[in-house]
Amino acid sequence: MTLSTLLRGTALAALLAGPAMAAGGAMTLGMQLEPPNLDPTAGAAAAIDEVVFPNLFEGLVRVASDGAIKPGLARSWDVSADGLIYTFALVTGAKFHDGADFDASDVKFSFDRAMAEDSTNAQKGLFEPIETIEIIDPATVKITLKRATGLFLFNMGWGDAVIVDPASAATNATAPVGTGAFMLGEWKKGDSVTLVKNPGYWGAPAGLDSATWKFISDPTAAMAALMAGDVDAFVGFPSPETAPQFEADPRFVVNTRTTEGETILALNNKRAPFDNLKVRQAIAHAIDRQSIIDGAMFGMGTPIGAHFAPHHPAYADMTGAYPYDPAGARALLAEAGFPDGFAATLKLPPPSYARRGGEIVAAQLRDIGIDVDIQNVEWAQWLEQAFRGKDFDMTIISHTEPFDIGIYARPEYYFQYDNPAFQKLMQDINAETDDSKRTEMLHEAQAIIAKDAVNGYLFQLTIPDIWSVKLSGWPAAAAVQSVDVTGISWK
Repeated sequence: MTLSTLLRGTALAALLAGPAMAAGGAMTLGMQLEPPNLDPTAGAAAAIDEVVFPNLFEGLVRVASDGAIKPGLARSWDVSADGLIYTFALVTGAKFHDGADFDASDVKFSFDRAMAEDSTNAQKGLFEPIETIEIIDPATVKITLKRATGLFLFNMGWGDAVIVDPASAATNATAPVGTGAFMLGEWKKGDSVTLVKNPGYWGAPAGLDSATWKFISDPTAAMAALMAGDVDAFVGFPSPETAPQFEADPRFVVNTRTTEGETILALNNKRAPFDNLKVRQAIAHAIDRQSIIDGAMFGMGTPIGAHFAPHHPAYADMTGAYPYDPAGARALLAEAGFPDGFAATLKLPPPSYARRGGEIVAAQLRDIGIDVDIQNVEWAQWLEQAFRGKDFDMTIISHTEPFDIGIYARPEYYFQYDNPAFQKLMQDINAETDDSKRTEMLHEAQAIIAKDAVNGYLFQLTIPDIWSVKLSGWPAAAAVQSVDVTGISWK
């Protein structure tokens, strides 16, 4: 019997058992984007973490939905008075899925690997403050920082900071091995990933025998799959206009949640004419955020004027920096030397917020004289061309990494914004341990990128999750990229 056949049988048994079944069974979860690989330390795609973190891979700590830091593979920690030394007491008895024991040497290996010159970690900057990593004993590791870093523990709760097994690290992209409550069952590329319960998990066991992520990019197909019972839930449901239909259906629960996703019209700041501030300012004035939210997201979303989540305590409202003003936008283009506008491409990845929003944005830009050529690309193409290759004029993407304004301090990042003053400010922010002072500095950071119109800031992504009423333990909105299914079970 194949694994997939076994899982289908398990799912059928769960459905037949109904409410009497307290634990176990299989769940099929719909998701729009397939991850390009399954190694959260070797890719920037949010879909990687949404499948494997913290289900398959775990870090030293976990970040709760409210941002609180909870124990992970570190059961506790002590911080020196000067904020430079973190001593982590690790859990004992944990094993990787390949049977290898977890200990302090794995922490040192994982972080040394992330910091290495040839590291492929998409968030290598998270580890930059680390000076040394010292193994005290198998259950204790001491990390000394170069400078006090207020967000260090929070950063260690990202999927990019998971602990990996040295013996399998090189093949985690296709054959991931972690310490989590689930382990890889099967990856049917182009279709689904199935995780199965880890019988030797060191912590609280998973409530399901298996969880399958089914990748459905088309909004109509996503709705059909839910209605037919082909999937038991859908995270980031791509058809928000049909959410009311599910709210009225007693078989489903709809949870509309905000996300960490700043949705932006990203501009290539090193490519003419987007290297011209007046051109970027014109684009900022051309954007009618509410029309985009209403037309593409059916009212779901919060307008933003900088790259910062409105639900964050340090948020500063910058939407007034460049109010919707098509006439002013046309005047700025003329001042920039483009009285008749110019032609540009807009590359759109598959998510509906990008494809639908892109049509509206293109119309708004055409209204000020920018001849926009829309190019729809698949996710792998977007990662290769826009994100890694920087081969784009404009693109629309939602940045779902938590607290990620720091990417604007990385000149090599795909939109290529290079401002030494902003880079210095972010260094100071990262070193500041006083919350009130850091908030003031973050307000300044938001003002700088808003004024520079680095990108076109559209809205904070709000998405509906839909799941069967027979499921319990659905996770709250995540403060980091993840879809944690370890606590889900059938009622």
